[in-house]
Amino acid sequence: MDLSIVIPLYNEDESLPELAAWIERVMQANNYSYEVIMVDDGSNDNSWNVIESLREQNNNIRGIKFQRNYGKSAALNEGFKAAKGDVVITMDADMQDSPDEIPELRKMIIEDGYDIVSGWKKVRYDNTITKNIPSKLFNAAASKTSGIKLHDFNCGLKAYKNKVVKSIEVYGEMHRYIPVLAKWAGFKKVTEKVVEHRPRKYGVTKFGWNRFINGFLDLISILFVGKFSKKPMHVFGLWGTVVFFIGTCIWIYLAITKFAFEKFNMTDRPIFYVGLISIVIGTQLFLAGFLGELIARNSADRNNYLIEKKLGI
Repeated sequence: MDLSIVIPLYNEDESLPELAAWIERVMQANNYSYEVIMVDDGSNDNSWNVIESLREQNNNIRGIKFQRNYGKSAALNEGFKAAKGDVVITMDADMQDSPDEIPELRKMIIEDGYDIVSGWKKVRYDNTITKNIPSKLFNAAASKTSGIKLHDFNCGLKAYKNKVVKSIEVYGEMHRYIPVLAKWAGFKKVTEKVVEHRPRKYGVTKFGWNRFINGFLDLISILFVGKFSKKPMHVFGLWGTVVFFIGTCIWIYLAITKFAFEKFNMTDRPIFYVGLISIVIGTQLFLAGFLGELIARNSADRNNYLIEKKLGI
């Protein structure tokens, strides 16, 4: 199969028929074998009934329905599990992503050899202060900390090799960081393509400040997990040892000055409590690293390494 098009949706019953018809026109014009996987993330409108109706008209359309709203990451993760196409395209269901971009995205994966091609909505129609400024800050921070030079991490229109989506797990709010997840999994050929951003025709935006804040928290989480998930002692043990050493040095200093001059009570000096807190925090950090190491070494996927090729095995 040439293409799997994964579409997560929540309360998008108005846009689905038009979107499905547009995708079908593009697929027929390029003679692609394809599937459209619509993942209903617990919609409370008529979305699932529309999906069932579209399936009756077009056998290439498949549907997954969640019992309740789990979020976009969960919807994408289930869509990725079901995807069979050589190239997997993700796009939003609100008609702001253009299916006409699909052939060029697929070409960049198949012919140019990229693992991921991320859309960049360079010209936007929702260029409001409450959305544009937080988005620019978020993308700048994500690009700087991850080392992946993308202008629009949150763009829903992306293309992936099938192997990429089968090698990662998307959870929480991690859909923004699929390129980062893929990088940690060993897929480093990532680029971006300027894509059309269309005016919203149906529904309302689901962007909010809570997503902006959660996005930064998830970025910190994914960077930490990507580097230290299999070696937590390297970070907790290191900083625990450093902080414990600082506290010990403070206590040694106080002990020497106490016995040398005998003119003060150690507990009367503020630095005594700094040393005490440092020793306690250092011990806690070291124990956290030790416990993390035990968990990592006994986890079911401790040796779940991705193998690209085998020869003679």
